[in-house]
Amino acid sequence: MSLRARLSWTLGLTLLLTWGAAAAWLMWDLRDEVERTLDRRLAQSARMVADLVVRLPDASSLSSDRQLSMSVPFEGMACRVSTSQGERLASTHSGLDGVLDEAEPGYTYRQEGEVSWRVYTLVHDGVRITTAERVDERRQLLGNIAMVAVVPFVIALLGSLVAVALGVWRSLRPLDHWCRELELRDRDDLSPVTSRALPQELGPLARTLNGLLSRMRRSISREQQFSADAAHELRTPLTAIKTHLQVAMRVDERASRHALLQATEGVTRLEGTLEQLLALARIDTSDEGASSGACCLSEMLVHCVDEARVRAGHQRVRVSGEIPAVTVALSCEMLSLVVRNLLDNALVHGPDEAEVSLSAAIEPSCGDGIERVAVRIADQGCGIAAESLEKVTQRFWHRADSSGVGLGLAIVQAILDHVDGRLVFQTLDSGFEAHVSLPCHAR
Repeated sequence: MSLRARLSWTLGLTLLLTWGAAAAWLMWDLRDEVERTLDRRLAQSARMVADLVVRLPDASSLSSDRQLSMSVPFEGMACRVSTSQGERLASTHSGLDGVLDEAEPGYTYRQEGEVSWRVYTLVHDGVRITTAERVDERRQLLGNIAMVAVVPFVIALLGSLVAVALGVWRSLRPLDHWCRELELRDRDDLSPVTSRALPQELGPLARTLNGLLSRMRRSISREQQFSADAAHELRTPLTAIKTHLQVAMRVDERASRHALLQATEGVTRLEGTLEQLLALARIDTSDEGASSGACCLSEMLVHCVDEARVRAGHQRVRVSGEIPAVTVALSCEMLSLVVRNLLDNALVHGPDEAEVSLSAAIEPSCGDGIERVAVRIADQGCGIAAESLEKVTQRFWHRADSSGVGLGLAIVQAILDHVDGRLVFQTLDSGFEAHVSLPCHAR
């Protein structure tokens, strides 16, 4: 069942049940009120007749042969005046003895043939006044009153149902227009959908959909960028390898060996480029991969320093001070990528045999309730020009005299973006420093 039909049925049934219950209660109360009003009219008629009888010169002197004849304005009513001994003094109907004779004081029902009567008897100063009204006349009056009340009630109910249907249709019309807009949209169109005409309750749906479209745009853009970058960066080493192999096939043994060595270096460089591209692709396609774990900072830094010393020599990498034994909100694999890339960058771009220092310390609290730790890696290189600092984390950006492909710092920045980390570069008098701020893992 559609949302429009469900809303219409729900609101319509609610109106019917509510108005039906109100109508039943109203009719029940109306019937009782009409009965009480007609009973009061009977009693008032009896008291009025009693006042008239009292005003007669000698009411008690009326005998059966001098009975008064009474008339009433309604055929459905009857009245009789008699003494307390049962002697009839006046009567409107002579043929209702079974209804008007010997009635007990108060209200009662009497039956005369097929006609039911509502009877009221009043005893006043030795005179008994009995008034009666036909029950079918009462029911007809009640039916007329109910008809007058029910017809506007039914019209109002039907009008309410029509108003509900129109209200549901108008309320859901913006959603229909929104769905039609999405249906007519080109399949490659991932631009945000407009939500100005939508009701306030559908705002979260529009924002969620736009968020999904935004993530899809970023994902497709990353895939396209990755494909373009990979094709561009792999073309050069593959061409070099192909050239060296062709040279090796055409020259003598010594030159062939040199060409094969160059081809091997090209393969090694290509392997490194592929590893960095795959790492970057893995980071880009995983929104929680970097922040889904925790890692001991001191153990990972010691491990990365040991690896760097194996590659560059024990004397070139130095740990300054004591590393705090804290756990950072970053998986060990991603933390290793961050530290290794920064150490390799410092070792490659610093002077030969120059020392690279690594230090770590707890940062002062910023008032946000998140404990952070700073890792600093400094080299003795010439640093980077101020106008180029903003470009160093861009993918495939590198200086003209660099042999790298420009992915190391881009990988570091991509990882830190997932965990609210910060990467800052600073040129010092003694060299160049990379400052990494990492959030500690909440225990």
